[in-house]
Amino acid sequence: MKTVFRLVALAGCVAASLPLAQAATSPAQAFQLADLRQLVRLSDPQISPDGRHVALIVKHWNWQADKSESAIELIDVATGKARTLTLHRKGIDALQWSHDGSRLAFVAENKDQDESTPDAGDKAKAKDQDDDGPQPQVFVMAMDGGDARSVTHAAHGVDSFSWSPDDRRIAFVAEDDAPNAAQAKQHNGVFQVTDNNFLVRKPLGGWHLWVVGVEGGEAKRLTQGDFSLSTDQNDSPQPAWRADGKLIAFVRFASPYWGPSFQSVVDTVPADGGAPSPLVVAKGADTLRFAPGGERYAYLRSRGGDQNNGVAVYVGQGGQDRDITAALARNFKSYTWLPDGRGLLLTGDLGTDAAMWHQPLDGKAQQLDLGPVQVVSKPSVSRDGAVAFIGATSTHPGELYVMDSLRKAPRVLTHLNAFVDQRRLGRTRALTWNGPDGFVEDGVLTYPVDYQEGQRYPLVLLIHGGPEAASGVGFSAQAQVFAAAGFVVLQPNYRGSTNLGDAYQHAIYRDTGEGPDKDVMAGLKAAQDLGIVDNARIGVSGWSYGGYMTTWLTGHHDVFKAAVAGAALTDWVMDYTVSYYQTGDLYMFGGSPWLAKYRDIWREQSPITYAHNVKAPTLIMGDVGDPNVPLINSYEWYHALRDNGVEVAFYAYPADTHFPADIVQQTDVYQRWLDWMTQHLK
Repeated sequence: MKTVFRLVALAGCVAASLPLAQAATSPAQAFQLADLRQLVRLSDPQISPDGRHVALIVKHWNWQADKSESAIELIDVATGKARTLTLHRKGIDALQWSHDGSRLAFVAENKDQDESTPDAGDKAKAKDQDDDGPQPQVFVMAMDGGDARSVTHAAHGVDSFSWSPDDRRIAFVAEDDAPNAAQAKQHNGVFQVTDNNFLVRKPLGGWHLWVVGVEGGEAKRLTQGDFSLSTDQNDSPQPAWRADGKLIAFVRFASPYWGPSFQSVVDTVPADGGAPSPLVVAKGADTLRFAPGGERYAYLRSRGGDQNNGVAVYVGQGGQDRDITAALARNFKSYTWLPDGRGLLLTGDLGTDAAMWHQPLDGKAQQLDLGPVQVVSKPSVSRDGAVAFIGATSTHPGELYVMDSLRKAPRVLTHLNAFVDQRRLGRTRALTWNGPDGFVEDGVLTYPVDYQEGQRYPLVLLIHGGPEAASGVGFSAQAQVFAAAGFVVLQPNYRGSTNLGDAYQHAIYRDTGEGPDKDVMAGLKAAQDLGIVDNARIGVSGWSYGGYMTTWLTGHHDVFKAAVAGAALTDWVMDYTVSYYQTGDLYMFGGSPWLAKYRDIWREQSPITYAHNVKAPTLIMGDVGDPNVPLINSYEWYHALRDNGVEVAFYAYPADTHFPADIVQQTDVYQRWLDWMTQHLK
């Protein structure tokens, strides 16, 4: 799937389950920053083939040690009873049932690893760094008892894997040695710069396909060459076995670096060895899966091959491929084949809801009725059509839900975040408005806790990253922290967002600043028109592309009395030159800033061009080793504001991520963010 530009998932901001009864014995306290450490994250739900159990990953924070502790839990679908399958394993990921349901496979580090090694879920996806220490391998666990055992021993770890149809083999993707490995052993680490970012200190070997027996043993290599099955900034798509077990499909990237990843295609290779053959030649194809029991396949690709459009779902057979989601003309996050192979289950943003659709291969898509539940994860489907997914509501963080069929309402199976039901929360609702250029736009409005009608409150804009993302009504920990402090919170969906269809998403092309500016300001006016906002106390903030919008808006409007710019892109030309995006940024403008035809627009759309106009007191934050939006952007913004006499503070986190991955520094980010707004708006 297309990697989202500048997107950052802020801890605790993505959502949520149906609330339990609140205690009536004492007044509930409002949601606080300290509650972040209690939030439990559920991910990767996988329903067993017989539909009786769901395996999922459950992550708790250990505040004192500042790390996460993950386990695989097995939930009984009938009773909700939970059983822990793993203890003290790090880096748990990618749960997969065998087709007969007798075994569960997953990726994890070795059980006897060094306790000082951080959890793989808490460290940067920095594949270009040294990989000394335990590496992720494929483990298989029998459901009738016994500990999991490793079936792979890849020197640099396993990136993704899949079961063969007969459950006798596992195909997996692993990295080759670096191309300069031999000379590096002789103390010469020089490497050629190609599509890598400026933080890279060693070249990458490509990732390639292997197959191994489910009992372990010697693995057989299936692909080799100067292409790659993965890149430095994302996991490789799972290898896809055809139903007869004779062929394996894989996504083929031109390079192990993310820059040219938009040129990916899909090849197949014989499972017993042989030369690869092309299956999908359309550039940008990704995440291919064969239909149950046949040769038909589906894959994701930006609609029409235009990266400025939403991600579509294509279905093909025998070289005849078509976009079966064309009528919906919007972005989809995931698809899952239904058991009969005659339809797909789709997920994506629909306005401020996170929705699910049943898409027949021939016929009109039907949105499923989920009530107040928002879809957080890719769903998993059993043989009889039961569906499991992580869901959310506006008042409760993520829990496991099941639907006994596509026609049944979702029911909650876990209550791991039940403590939130004992907190007072600000009311959250969708807000729509007529925006510029004929668009009907939306966002999410959260009222202060204990809101009093007729009173006016300070407002904080929380602008999402991306821009290919969307703010929805699911539980947002950060919005609730601000609501508890007495702020109105507005999360606007500006053009480029993925929730309002292709036309809205595409409208950011060559209009990265001014267009979204008009959308955000129209949303702000819609909130002001409600009569709840103190117009003299308005702040603007965001992380990643939200940081870009913050710096752009403060350079064009005087209404803001405070700003927080996190991991902000401030200079498009510099960003193109040093970040890992490389050709990714080209889709925003149509061509390189170093060509005369395109150079002016890159500078016109860069906030740094207008830094001399900024008056709002600004807090800047970011990670030192961020390869996504390198911190040089923030240094440039800091000096521009400081030298122009603007009140500014700048804090950097010693991390190699796009947002701090550990709970202590995450909390510090939110605390400084809140304190800055409180200091200048209250």
